[in-house]
Amino acid sequence: MLNVTVLCVGKLKEAYWRDAAAEYTKRLGAFCKFQVIELDEERLPEKPSDGQIASALAAEGKRMAAKIPTGAAVVALCIEGKPCSSERLAEQLEEWAVGGTSQVVFLIGSSHGLAPEMKARASWRLSMSPMTFPHQLARVMLLEQIYRAMNIRSGGKYHK
Repeated sequence: MLNVTVLCVGKLKEAYWRDAAAEYTKRLGAFCKFQVIELDEERLPEKPSDGQIASALAAEGKRMAAKIPTGAAVVALCIEGKPCSSERLAEQLEEWAVGGTSQVVFLIGSSHGLAPEMKARASWRLSMSPMTFPHQLARVMLLEQIYRAMNIRSGGKYHK
């Protein structure tokens, strides 16, 4: 069984985001071993300098790196990533599973993004859309897309 982790910086603050994430987490349990790991966001001043942002990203990146299992396929959600279809995500998950990769880790950074080291470590850079979304919504969207991909892989009826 595939182990899928969403490793993200920050917490879901509103109950409706937590409820949506919990629903997809519950549904994903039928297809894989699934978990969300939330890491603390570095505190920054109201108008941080580029150096302060870089330092914060580096600290968040070190905490992320410590949570990634050896041999895991790493997917960085970032602006430099390429968008893909739900079917392509399902194919990629299948390729990893068939190829012997048992761990897949999706990375979601803070509102300032991901540390360059985390992007470099990724086997795949993924963009949800050319549009910008709040991080809390992006997390729920990612969970839904992972669930949809798992349904596609299993021949389920969720994806139409």
